Amino acid sequence: MLSLTDLVDALGPGLLRLVTAGGGGDGDPQVHDVVLAEPGEAAGQPGELVLGAGAAGPPDAVALLERAAAAGAAGVVLKAPLADDPAVVDAAGRLRPALVELQPDTSWTHVVWLARGAIDRAYAPQPGAADGGVHNDLFALADTAAEIADAPVTLEDARSRVLAYSGRQDRADPARVSTIVGRRVPAQVIAHLRACGVFRSLARSSDPVHVPAGPDGMLPRLVIPVRAGGEWLGSIWVVARTPVPPDRVRRLADLASVLALHLLRLRAEAGVARRVLADQLRGALRDGAPRDGADGVPAPPPWRVAALGGGTDGDIRPRLDLWDAIARRFGWHRPLLTDVDDTLFAVLTDPPGPRRDAGSMAWLRNVLLQVRAHDRTLYAAVGGPARSPADLPRARSEAAELAGLVASGRLPAGTVLLEDAWDAVVVERARKATGGPVLGGPVPELLSHDAANGTAFLSTLAAWLDHFGDTKGTADALGVHPNTLRHRLRRMSEVTELDLSSPRRRLALRLQLNALEEGSAPRNE
Repeated sequence: MLSLTDLVDALGPGLLRLVTAGGGGDGDPQVHDVVLAEPGEAAGQPGELVLGAGAAGPPDAVALLERAAAAGAAGVVLKAPLADDPAVVDAAGRLRPALVELQPDTSWTHVVWLARGAIDRAYAPQPGAADGGVHNDLFALADTAAEIADAPVTLEDARSRVLAYSGRQDRADPARVSTIVGRRVPAQVIAHLRACGVFRSLARSSDPVHVPAGPDGMLPRLVIPVRAGGEWLGSIWVVARTPVPPDRVRRLADLASVLALHLLRLRAEAGVARRVLADQLRGALRDGAPRDGADGVPAPPPWRVAALGGGTDGDIRPRLDLWDAIARRFGWHRPLLTDVDDTLFAVLTDPPGPRRDAGSMAWLRNVLLQVRAHDRTLYAAVGGPARSPADLPRARSEAAELAGLVASGRLPAGTVLLEDAWDAVVVERARKATGGPVLGGPVPELLSHDAANGTAFLSTLAAWLDHFGDTKGTADALGVHPNTLRHRLRRMSEVTELDLSSPRRRLALRLQLNALEEGSAPRNE
């Protein structure tokens, strides 16, 4: 299933914006088709997104919303500024369908093409079944651009990743060959482009950019920005041994507007694919996948479930975007990330041996070593091995427990594995189980005495238990003289019966003290 919010997010703010969520209190509506509203007819059906192409003013828009509500449609799309009209927004707030704003310079035909591509991708029976056509179109566009410019061409996204390239690359330079082979612009070329202000110009303007020759025999470039709704989506890169005539530059700029639609569709379908995968993965982590390799879980086992944190607080979306970018930056091009109960999880493989395949446990260790050099808040809390799909919920729960201990400061950030911190998890489970009113024993009397007299009996008892009754070790931990410790123990025996001879009683006392989370520094009497 594809929700309306996911569809709007996938197409991006350069095209659509959600004005009111709709749903009539039933949550985020699901979308399975896009239709144009016909005058005088029912506006859509349940699960359909209605395009208000014929709405000329607020009265038409309100009437369309009412018809869509009567038909049970998922939402209505109106162009700006009509979608922001107070009367229209007020009507949308009262009615069931969501209200979506479309950028005013966007063609309705293009919206249908892009939205249906994203919907088809969401309902595709197999991953990758719906995206081959878009990639083929990009290579065809690259060849078209090469014919216009009479020079080799690559098409790149806003992250300098190569999406497609033309023929005739034998006329290019070593930098272009490295770019195509590595699917990314080489670092020394990136540095040259930044020094020339190329990326700054591309991000701010739709004007073509001329790049001078650069390092390692790099030939001059002509760069045509690709934009939609003011958003920079990518660019056309021409190896310009000689200047490209102005009329051909204009034709390349016209081609860029066509390319923008393909990049929007590619991004939308990729975004929808990630959301579908995240939903499948979420189900596997909650309930266990029905079979190996199903529901987004990689094969073969064993797997590791890691709770990923740090970098940002609050909403899960920024954290997901951050870790998605980190994963892709380090070679995991299809990261298995999803959120469950406001915690971000990754499912990794855990093969034996020293290999660091992208998406493996060894890979994650290496990635964290590198990214924590720049952000010490980043961490991964990893549950025990999952050797079958049925083990995934247990591994997720363990990872979440460890993440809670890291977030509270009980465990240091970094790569935290269950086998290295199992004792902290056991103690934390016991602490939660023994929380609430203290059942009995000497702790209530010692607690009352500390509160009334400013003594440190509870912290003294905790230190004594932690050091197995060793007087010197306990005194050193408390920062007092051993005679002071002995005096405190005598005073504590006068306040309450303090029988520490039973191992079970010592364990029960330590768990009670843990549950109280006594954190104050010990005071001298």
